[in-house]
Amino acid sequence: MAHNQDGNQKQVHYVGDSRVRVNSKEMLPPDYSQFPGKTEQFFPDFLLKEWMVAAVFLVGFMTLVMAESPPLGDIADPTNTGFLPVPDWYFLFLYQLLKYKWAAGPFISIGIIVVPGLLFGGLMLAPFLDTSKERRPLKRPATTWIAILSLLGVIGLTWAAEAEHVIQVTSSAGTPAKDKKIVAEQDKGYELYKKNACIKCHGDKLQGVQGPPLLGVGDRLKGEDEKLTRKEIEHVIDNGRGAMPAGMFQGSEADKQVLLDWLMKQKQK
Repeated sequence: MAHNQDGNQKQVHYVGDSRVRVNSKEMLPPDYSQFPGKTEQFFPDFLLKEWMVAAVFLVGFMTLVMAESPPLGDIADPTNTGFLPVPDWYFLFLYQLLKYKWAAGPFISIGIIVVPGLLFGGLMLAPFLDTSKERRPLKRPATTWIAILSLLGVIGLTWAAEAEHVIQVTSSAGTPAKDKKIVAEQDKGYELYKKNACIKCHGDKLQGVQGPPLLGVGDRLKGEDEKLTRKEIEHVIDNGRGAMPAGMFQGSEADKQVLLDWLMKQKQK
């Protein structure tokens, strides 16, 4: 009831707006019990399983980290001509892919854009292309086989890159030939050879490690028919060659002549 200025009473009528919706239905999660074994509630059921798997993986990973120290390579050496750089293991398959003719040279765009784009693009579009409600891999053969073939391709390329790298490192290091051996290993020239760090690049058996082998250097041919003379060996010691810098020998002139005498004895047998 309400009163006007004259003191008369008047009735006040309230009119409801039909445009205002009345939300009488409660927002409750669906009952998943009617779909046994096919679906589950994301939180907390599915998310709890994910957390448990992540925790087990983290514990295993940290155990390996603490039990096995990571392998470290040699100290960086700018004079190392035998070093073959390769990317980390998770990029080795792309590194190997670029070695093939159809994905390198004039077709380099196939190796660096087309193939990786198809792989990662397909991975991103998989949820939109495969709309099957089945979660079991056997019920989704197309997607399952594509994933398996992609995984096998990555593993195969990674394995090939690692195997080829090991072969290249082994061949670049070199091994002593059966018909050659070091002459006068007890000679003072061998002591000078070790003292001036020649052994680091050419090896303790002259087999060549980061530098070329010196076995048979005393009568090795230079070019087609000219022998590598004492003067030419001395020129290399003084001025360097290739990745070998000049001034590596840090002895007297007499010591250098002793080293030259010893190197000239290293002939083929």
